[in-house]
Amino acid sequence: MIEIREATLEDIPFITTIFRDTITNVNAKDYSEKQIRQWASGASDIDQWKDRIANSYFIVAELNDTIVGFAYLSKGNYFDGLFVHKDFLRRGFGIKLMRIIESQALAEGYEVIKADVSITALPFFEDQYYIVEKKQKKNYKGLAFEIFKVYKEL
Repeated sequence: MIEIREATLEDIPFITTIFRDTITNVNAKDYSEKQIRQWASGASDIDQWKDRIANSYFIVAELNDTIVGFAYLSKGNYFDGLFVHKDFLRRGFGIKLMRIIESQALAEGYEVIKADVSITALPFFEDQYYIVEKKQKKNYKGLAFEIFKVYKEL
């Protein structure tokens, strides 16, 4: 049974492990080794994770008391992150997290939700009716990453 709940600071070790493992195992097919290393290093910025949990609508998905994914919404309608453990992909966790994030944006009065998504995540978002606004380069810690600015009318 999937349980969704708001994240706590005690969840950070599990969240950062999923973040790092997803990038190094799933996103590695679409980005260079250097990009993967740089992106995955974001798991070590504990203060940033604390800030995200404190200042975003941040939820985790649990299966049998084990965190298997997380998502967070910032600035009311910016879908800032969605990560599912590599061993739990294509089992409905991502869609469930996405629907709750979308519902939260709608509850906050927004009619459109926006996100910047990786090459890897783009097909998943497109399958859920997100529309590509534009392809762009985003600088992260000195490296350029190809990402897609997407949106969905709620």
